[in-house]
Amino acid sequence: MHPVLLVLQLHVASTLDTTAARAAALVQHARAGRGARGQSTAEYALVLLGAATVAVVFLAWAGKTSRIGKLFDAVLDTVIGKV
Repeated sequence: MHPVLLVLQLHVASTLDTTAARAAALVQHARAGRGARGQSTAEYALVLLGAATVAVVFLAWAGKTSRIGKLFDAVLDTVIGKV
């Protein structure tokens, strides 16, 4: 085999090996990032679920009592009294 062809084959082989290693590293990095992104999405969904639960409980309580109406009346009376 001609020495130039041997050098060319070694160069191509080393370039392909480096490219394969880079591609594998990028895939691994992308997979790691996807898991963290999914985790923060799940945490966000849980926070929204908790907030919605608190809102539903509050609205159920407010619907059964007249305290909210009394609170609004007191606030409006105070605002009107100061104007």
